[in-house]
Amino acid sequence: MISAGDFKNGITFELDGQVYQVVEFQHVKPGKGAAFVRTKLKNIITGATIERTFSPTDKMPKAHIDRKDMQYLYNDGDLYYFMDTETYEQIPLNKETLGDSLKFVKENMIVKVLSYKGNVFGIEPPTFVELVVTHTEPGFKGDTATGATKPATVETGATIKVPLFVNQGDVIRIDTRTGEYMERV
Repeated sequence: MISAGDFKNGITFELDGQVYQVVEFQHVKPGKGAAFVRTKLKNIITGATIERTFSPTDKMPKAHIDRKDMQYLYNDGDLYYFMDTETYEQIPLNKETLGDSLKFVKENMIVKVLSYKGNVFGIEPPTFVELVVTHTEPGFKGDTATGATKPATVETGATIKVPLFVNQGDVIRIDTRTGEYMERV
């Protein structure tokens, strides 16, 4: 069992016969009245998103999610192919199933394929990835305000904010949980 007070992004639990994953959560303690937890939940089977509030003491049964290491091979239109590195079995997943989770994944990268009772519902990329910057504008001399950033496109096509000193062709490390620049490699 998991209580609503312990919610974190990515936690999965059963509610009303469905399995939900916490997408966003916020602990709210108003000036008057009891505290509550405001959440945005994604149904992992249907993909539907709902918003719901809970008391921090509400308890739900935790859903067991299987995570299997698989290698991303290639995409063919809207289908993305992943291979089990032990059995060499390939499974295709459609773009709706994967959502935004593929934006920092390149070919031949090992990811965790997530399933619940045999139904695949998404992937989890590695926490940190190293990607090449394919396009960014040069930083201007004198434009050195503290924390100044500029947009950069990486080899997977995703756009992130990077510091001004990052140039086209640089290899950078990205935190896939937040989509933030970590460091130049």
